Amino acid sequence: MLIFYHGLGILLMTSGLSVTQQLISNYKAPSIPLSIISVLAAGPIEETVFFGIPFYLFGTHYVPLAGGIIWVTLHILNTNTININNLAYANWFFVIPSLFFSLRTWISGKGWFAIITHSLWNAMFFLLGCSYGDASCVQYSIKEGIAMSMSSVVLSGGLIALTYFLYKKKRDR
Repeated sequence: MLIFYHGLGILLMTSGLSVTQQLISNYKAPSIPLSIISVLAAGPIEETVFFGIPFYLFGTHYVPLAGGIIWVTLHILNTNTININNLAYANWFFVIPSLFFSLRTWISGKGWFAIITHSLWNAMFFLLGCSYGDASCVQYSIKEGIAMSMSSVVLSGGLIALTYFLYKKKRDR
């Protein structure tokens, strides 16, 4: 299931980027500066906020589906400037199949797998992008890095704890 959805995402992303470049003259895929901590923290934060917490709070599959649609939509804004010629179209094509992977994983009761997979997938593409010069990879000063890292880790941990609490509450009913 993981390979199917993420492989489909890679195919859609590459074809979507090609079509976008043909439709929009001078289109260049945007890249916002990222750090490894923000990339790793995105897994727990996005998975719990858009899928896990809504699923366990409302107990229906439709609410995390709506959260997933919002999550997909927000990925098109992964750019420094909001301009029709500068939106992250390829990123959007890539996360559409990931929506279904995350949704199926949470509904199956294996949300922890979606969190881990999301973080590892992000880290893999971050490291590849940095090593090939395709991504803007940030080197923070020690002071900024510690503050950002700590806030990301605390937020991720808090959201995971809340999700686990909601899971246990639902399971114990």
